[in-house]
Amino acid sequence: MKTKHTALALAIGAACAGHANAQSNVTLYGLIDTTISTISNADASGHRLTGYHQPAWFSGNRWGLTGAEDIGFGTKVIFKLESEFQSYNGAMDTPGVLFNRDAWVGINSDVFGKLTFGRQNALGRDPMASGLYGDPYGPAAITTEEGGYTNNNNFKQLVFYAGSATGTRMDNGVVWKKLFDNGLTAGAGYQFGEVPGAPSRNTTETVTLGYNGGNFHVSSFFTQANVNGQRNRTYSAGGNYVWDIVRASAGYFHYTAEQGALGQRKDDAYTVSLKVDPAGPFDYEIGYQMMKAGNAALNADGFTINAYGNTAGSTATDSGRKNTIYGSIFYHFSKRTEVYLAADYMFLQHGYHAAQSNGFAHQSEFAVGMRTRF
Repeated sequence: MKTKHTALALAIGAACAGHANAQSNVTLYGLIDTTISTISNADASGHRLTGYHQPAWFSGNRWGLTGAEDIGFGTKVIFKLESEFQSYNGAMDTPGVLFNRDAWVGINSDVFGKLTFGRQNALGRDPMASGLYGDPYGPAAITTEEGGYTNNNNFKQLVFYAGSATGTRMDNGVVWKKLFDNGLTAGAGYQFGEVPGAPSRNTTETVTLGYNGGNFHVSSFFTQANVNGQRNRTYSAGGNYVWDIVRASAGYFHYTAEQGALGQRKDDAYTVSLKVDPAGPFDYEIGYQMMKAGNAALNADGFTINAYGNTAGSTATDSGRKNTIYGSIFYHFSKRTEVYLAADYMFLQHGYHAAQSNGFAHQSEFAVGMRTRF
């Protein structure tokens, strides 16, 4: 805890110093998203649950500090510290971990790109990769900023295919990103496993390649991770096309994983979505995703383990599909504040067993929420 307090004190101190140096800046920022939802099959008896009972639908609530210092030659030293909490009860998202979203420092160069060190997004989920096409809520163009997949509701489960050895974020990570003048984009990331005597254990390697066109954007990534001694891999590609007020997105994921005596898992997943953003305060989103799991390990309760999950204790597998249809309407009071209505319907086929539906083959969710930024 002393280390976390020290990091916060240094960041606040840097903020004060920044006022005295025109070439430095530190920003305190945040986002609050509160959702009231009603969910079917919320327990093993099939009851419906309504209220503030789950994380916000579209954004993890967070506050953070970010800053930059211009050191000349088109180069800046940058950092980010970001913490997530639950708006409905004030609790930390990850108990005992203050900066559970981001804790990194790095360099941003006009010539060489952006290089960061520390805890940060798994590169495959960023707008450099599947964050471009995984759902309709992120940026239309590839950027070097973190982002992608606004949360992990039933219609955001593709994020797990873009993970790492430590989930959808990387501890002990090193990430490079670059947008070239000709529209090409590239990125690479490496996660150190930090296991004495086993340098490859719990490591992750990711590379991305994409292109920003005038009204279309395409990207791809490859990730390989060692999860508790088992090799996991994802190949993915997709993109979007923008016609005036309409953005159409589509993508494909192919995932394989070693599972010891249970044999290899093989998944294929697809996503299509549409965003309509006319002049005025409203925008509209609709989409469909399908996850086809082949020989996927089940946990002790009989539910399908997410991609990049630890299967060491598993004794059984199954195969099947998880389908989700979703839609939303946003009303924007300003660039900072909006309200929304959203809904999704998940239905399972064959041998896919989703923990969130408690053994039932379908689940519906309806939500109303409000989100603001500072």
